[in-house]
Amino acid sequence: MLHTLLDAGMAQFGGAVGAGLAAIGAGIGIGLIGKGAVESIARQPEAVSDIRTNMILTAAFIEGVALFGVIAGILAIVMAK
Repeated sequence: MLHTLLDAGMAQFGGAVGAGLAAIGAGIGIGLIGKGAVESIARQPEAVSDIRTNMILTAAFIEGVALFGVIAGILAIVMAK
């Protein structure tokens, strides 16, 4: 009984840590994308539309991956019994 409770608790803890790391990683990644885009636009203002398009596309990919990480973490928390 105690062993299964500890296993469930560790699974919930791992899910919470995993979801948090996914969210933090996405925030850092999108911040770096924004930083790079602003620096690129400052160096080449005539390429602003291409830079903006690539920045939004890359940020969307990062958000998608982060969403999968958060969902997996939440599922680990909910399904651990």
